Amino acid sequence: MKNADVIVVGAGASGLVAAYALSKAGKKVTVLEARDRIGGRIHTISDVSFFKHAELGAEFVHGNLPVTLHLLKKAGIEYISAEGEMWHYGNGKLVKGAWDIDGWDKVMEKLSHLDHDVSIGNFLQDNFSGDKYAALRDSVSRYVSGYDTADPFMASTFALREEWENEDEGAQYRITGGYGKLMDFLADDSKTNGAKILLNAAVKEIRWGNGTAEVLTTDGKKYSAAKLIIALPLGVLHNDAITFSPGIDAHTEALKQIGFGAIVKLLFQFKDRFWETSEAAHLGFVLSEEDIPTWWTQYPAHSTVITGWLGGPPAERRKDLSEIEFLRLGIRSLANIFKRKPADLENELVSWKIVNWTTDPFTCGSYAYDMVNSRTARKVLEQPVENVVYFAGEYLYEGPAMGTVEAALSSGLDVVKKLEQS
Repeated sequence: MKNADVIVVGAGASGLVAAYALSKAGKKVTVLEARDRIGGRIHTISDVSFFKHAELGAEFVHGNLPVTLHLLKKAGIEYISAEGEMWHYGNGKLVKGAWDIDGWDKVMEKLSHLDHDVSIGNFLQDNFSGDKYAALRDSVSRYVSGYDTADPFMASTFALREEWENEDEGAQYRITGGYGKLMDFLADDSKTNGAKILLNAAVKEIRWGNGTAEVLTTDGKKYSAAKLIIALPLGVLHNDAITFSPGIDAHTEALKQIGFGAIVKLLFQFKDRFWETSEAAHLGFVLSEEDIPTWWTQYPAHSTVITGWLGGPPAERRKDLSEIEFLRLGIRSLANIFKRKPADLENELVSWKIVNWTTDPFTCGSYAYDMVNSRTARKVLEQPVENVVYFAGEYLYEGPAMGTVEAALSSGLDVVKKLEQS
């Protein structure tokens, strides 16, 4: 039996920042992490066979986000602008500029008058039916799938309306050395303040009651504490990977009312930057209708790495493809976009990595999105179970940075405040 003031289950961004804040406040903290590494959906690698500081998971700081930038400053970690140009490929042409959705203004006009929430898929069917709007329905659905990694027939129209009405086209950053440096800072500082971070410690059961929680891991060990923070990805919780005794039915049901997307990420390193031409010298992002529809470069760094992104229902449908099959889809997509022969691209490929977060058993997907009942569900999840069991994670965040590392960090710090007030 190992004892602590607080046990944190999960060493992703939420769990680590909670451990960081709690240990700094003098609490005895134990973090249990199922993987053999920290970071969760943040995974920065440096591999001589690939390239330095490759981001297999979270990659961008999406704007001037207060919690993230404060912690980076605290850690002395630098970050750089990542504001490359947006391009799009359609009708056989690669064109500079964002993809304008024909009829978008009509969609936003209808949304502005909507007084009851439905899924965006049902909204489009109800308001833009028929062949006349088939392309519009498809474009909006692809956007929801790609950017929010959401199922259009589950994603809340109210939440998307708020997102689209407050879209920030401002700064984008990359962290020098990768997000992993920030995770290392949080972990190292926590350990300096006495926290224990135990890897390969997958939790299978949580027993709680009488002001205490007992945690059992798959290797037969037990840990106990007065407080417990569950900082696991929503996808893992959706899969009922952990048994609660007694059950926490209201919280379990609330978890199911928040959506969790699917994602597959492809990283290709080529011999040269074939996408970089005199016309596209600042190319940052490419949107398309290809099998792997979204791509981005490492601009402003002149790297020979390009990253592909497949999200939402298309990723869910293809999640069981082999890595070789994803490789071929990626090569074919790039070949079509940049007018190259697939065989030539294969010959120019130096190394590659497929990151299938959807089939990863310790993630089971990408990040959260709002369903129709998600806001009500969050109110349930924000309340601890008899001041013993607390939840933290990006899925509990409400605001413009939903689904980001900022959301995860904010949630972790918020739950610490609640715990300290209990």
